[in-house]
Amino acid sequence: MAEKLFSSEIRVMELLWKNGEMSAKEIAAALSESVNWSKTTTYTVIKKCVEKGAVIRTDPGFLCKAAVSKNEVQESEAFELIDRLFGGKPDLLVSALIGSGKIEPDQLKALRSLVKDLEED
Repeated sequence: MAEKLFSSEIRVMELLWKNGEMSAKEIAAALSESVNWSKTTTYTVIKKCVEKGAVIRTDPGFLCKAAVSKNEVQESEAFELIDRLFGGKPDLLVSALIGSGKIEPDQLKALRSLVKDLEED
């Protein structure tokens, strides 16, 4: 993905990833209920997502659907974080996470398994 999505835009994307195609009215109702956004705020955020190429909007009905997958956004955000805070070195990110002591034993086991699987490929 070319442009970074802000947390407000991620809220819209999460709804679309979860529910598939939704009208702007449905998105506005959901976000009004969950985070108390006004209809105008929601429509502005949707417009920004469309401008960034993250959402496709069709008429009639102002129907919206995700143009990028959650996985694409997660990867883009992860690499941006690694570049910005860890000098482009993913091992430093993993080291910081493990060193924090906040990784549960089952999560650590899953990481070990992932590394082992990658080494075998």
